[in-house]
Amino acid sequence: MIFHLIHKFISLGMNAKKIDKDKIMHYWLESSDEDFETMKILYDSKKYTWSLFIGHLMIEKLLKAYFVQHKEEYPPYIHNLIRLAELSELSITKEQKTDLATITAFNINARYDDYKKSFQRKCTPEFTLHWIEKIKDLRQWIRKQIKT
Repeated sequence: MIFHLIHKFISLGMNAKKIDKDKIMHYWLESSDEDFETMKILYDSKKYTWSLFIGHLMIEKLLKAYFVQHKEEYPPYIHNLIRLAELSELSITKEQKTDLATITAFNINARYDDYKKSFQRKCTPEFTLHWIEKIKDLRQWIRKQIKT
């Protein structure tokens, strides 16, 4: 159902005025919750790079839910977390901005072969756990900004 709504919205154009904000937000929030569980499972399975990659997706989806809430339009097709926060007009601290920049890099580092090997070496259990804790903190903070 939600994919039908998204497809319909896209076919109307990115600037269509009337969207079902609650359904689209629910989609992003539910998907983010699933990714949160997947991130933890991947960490427990010692799949550290993929755990952080999914952590990035989870934060991206929360920011997109916030974007929909705040802008009442479909979020842009981007993965840059800082840019999503800016476009959403979400006020973030300097530390949050730095963390979002690092977490955005997990998206690229886990996906592209050029970066994968060096990223895998960096993703020790300690490094990964440190960033999972930061991702959890950001998740909690962003969810508090979203009015459901």
